Amino acid sequence: MGIIKVSQSFRTKVSPDRMFKALILDSHNLAPQLMFSSIKSIDFLQGNGEAGTIKQMNFTQASPFRYVKRIDAIDEENYACKYTFIEGDVLMDKLDQITYFVKFEPYSYGGCVCKITSEYYTKENVEIKEEDIEHGKDRAIGMYEVVEAYLLAHPRAYT
Repeated sequence: MGIIKVSQSFRTKVSPDRMFKALILDSHNLAPQLMFSSIKSIDFLQGNGEAGTIKQMNFTQASPFRYVKRIDAIDEENYACKYTFIEGDVLMDKLDQITYFVKFEPYSYGGCVCKITSEYYTKENVEIKEEDIEHGKDRAIGMYEVVEAYLLAHPRAYT
């Protein structure tokens, strides 16, 4: 098994606490509301949001994928989270798992920098194409940008 590690970041004018609350703590409610054309629901299979929680994301017919993620660690004081995709279509029969480390750090004028590190754990004798990883990165950032736009348009949400 090989590990491919990828890091990315983006800046936003939204504070780290609001981004963390919306994207990490309440994503099961907010994501289906904002991305209703692709996300049908996010269900808790085990736990209620703390470390060890397992969630399943169900997509609409427009995107017939499903995945299950486990929250490995959550740090509400430092706006950080670690979670792992442990099963689902997103693994493409090429990966054992994908682990994400997400941290929202304060940035100038009340905004934040969102830092995401992804670790792709490939199955034995399998190589992942760079465009597959880029596609996954683009989808993740796209979701963050949708939430950012919502929070900018609704300045009292998640305060």
